[in-house]
Amino acid sequence: MEPQSHPSQTRTDIDSSRRRRSVEPVLMNTSEVAVMLNMSTSWVYREASKLGLKGYKLGRGRNSKILYKRAEVFKWLEQQKLC
Repeated sequence: MEPQSHPSQTRTDIDSSRRRRSVEPVLMNTSEVAVMLNMSTSWVYREASKLGLKGYKLGRGRNSKILYKRAEVFKWLEQQKLC
């Protein structure tokens, strides 16, 4: 027995509703932060702790990644707003 779909729902409607349920990522990697701030990745590595952005190191050695909480990056960015 095949599951019945709603007759007015098309395949596109079903696919788009699945995409809308996707979860926003909580963490950003260094290059994503750099692009968002229009700065270099080396600037982000060097200045992040001075700015109060705490990095989370995942992995070991050369292959480790530093990730930042998206909410913290946006919070810091909001604090930089000029009145």
